[in-house]
Amino acid sequence: MATAFSDLHLLSVLAQTRSYTQAARRLGISKASASTRIGDLERAAGVPLVRRTTRSVGLTEAGLQLVSETQAAFERIEQSFAGVRDLAGSPRGLVRVTAPVALGRQHVAPTLTAFLKRYPEIRIELDLSDRFVNLAQEGFDLAIRHTQAPPDTHVAWELCVSRSLLVASPAYLRQHGTPDHPSQLAAHQCLLYLRDGGSQSWSFVREGARKSPEQVVVPVNGPLRANNSEVLREAVLGGLGLGLLPDFSAAAHLDPRRLVQVLPRWRPQGFFGDRLYAIRPWAPQVPRAVQCLVDHLRECFRSGFELPVAGRQ
Repeated sequence: MATAFSDLHLLSVLAQTRSYTQAARRLGISKASASTRIGDLERAAGVPLVRRTTRSVGLTEAGLQLVSETQAAFERIEQSFAGVRDLAGSPRGLVRVTAPVALGRQHVAPTLTAFLKRYPEIRIELDLSDRFVNLAQEGFDLAIRHTQAPPDTHVAWELCVSRSLLVASPAYLRQHGTPDHPSQLAAHQCLLYLRDGGSQSWSFVREGARKSPEQVVVPVNGPLRANNSEVLREAVLGGLGLGLLPDFSAAAHLDPRRLVQVLPRWRPQGFFGDRLYAIRPWAPQVPRAVQCLVDHLRECFRSGFELPVAGRQ
């Protein structure tokens, strides 16, 4: 019966991940073992529980019913065990984190050495990807994201304020001129961030407007689109065009000789998000190792991404 309980838990994880590979990774077993154990559970139940296709794994009606009736119990057991384990000594365990590539490389990864020296019994897996992953389905404990508002179904800790910056190289501006109004961007080479369903227009609001804020939406185009802000930043530094970049990718390079802010009195709207958050799926209890990492990141990002004086002019 003990084996049946562990196999039922495996089935509930499989229902979330829809992948033998992901389920096995989350539980620390081999893919072959996961497949064998589900087969044993099906034989014990006397009915098929899993529907396998070439692309994904789904549950049969019987499998869904079994998961529906047992999953809440397993979640309570996991929460109770995590709570008891956190009482024992130093924080410990594996924390799986996902973050955007540029943010992760430039700002998250450099903080981890000090954290792991402080908490030697915590292990971290850092997955850098610009796609929005399903945290529960792929087994991540934490995501670092910039957004307008985190989803209501998740726990979110604000790390710092963030903003988008329109930037160009001095060489590009000498050759093509410096725009003094967003409407003029339609005549410039604009380097676009590539995302699913992404718009080929930029929106700006004039900062410090005494009356109702003036908003301008301008269609833009250019020779390069990429889903990574570091790629776009290097193209801007090379004089290829103007780029709309998150401050965490652009701020350190703002210099009158290398990268300058364009239209500083206009704030880009609705693109990268105006705050940086640490996000995890909602649960009654946050594992101690995860909370320690969140506290560490909040301290590291407390000052945000300050712009040099030249970038504010």
